[in-house]
Amino acid sequence: LRARLRTGQRILELEDSLVEAREQMRFKATHDPLTSLWNRGFILDHFQRELQRVRRERSSLAVLLCDLDHFKAINDTHGHLVGDEVLRESARRLLASVRTYDAVGRYGGEEFLVVLSGCESSNAQQRAEQIRKAFAQRPVNTGCGPISITTSIGALASRDWTSASAQTLLSEADAALYQAKSSGRNCVVLTKPAAEHEAEEEPRVTGPPLRT
Repeated sequence: LRARLRTGQRILELEDSLVEAREQMRFKATHDPLTSLWNRGFILDHFQRELQRVRRERSSLAVLLCDLDHFKAINDTHGHLVGDEVLRESARRLLASVRTYDAVGRYGGEEFLVVLSGCESSNAQQRAEQIRKAFAQRPVNTGCGPISITTSIGALASRDWTSASAQTLLSEADAALYQAKSSGRNCVVLTKPAAEHEAEEEPRVTGPPLRT
């Protein structure tokens, strides 16, 4: 009887080990190893699925592309280990700034993709501004001391782009991010289709005043 019990216990332990191994493999396949955010492949798949869903339901989502400002200078000055600390803290601040059902992924390098469900243009601007402030409000404590960070953000809401593909939306968000960088960094640019840009005369930019 004792032998059978020991055998049964070993079988249960083996099953638990297999379940844990599968979970670890699934996590590695879908998450970025440095930040533990969704990786590029998963966040892009999620974005495409979510875009299809909100259009079926006649809802909207927001896309935010966030890029750390002057990150190369941080790496060059303090080294890649400190740069990794900054990336991990950036991931924590992003997750703390969104709802549990929103999605945040590492898009590549120092760039992050945020997908906000049920979000219109006005909300997208506000939410992006909250994220910008979360980065700028306090330095990151690193092994080399505190380092100040900021982020530039390109944003859009899918309802403004009713027939655009997922790839087009990402391209437009990237163009808005480039404009945020060109506007002095540490700011948010919300982009809309050309016809609406002409009506508004200028894209909506929020953030600190430009330094001249």
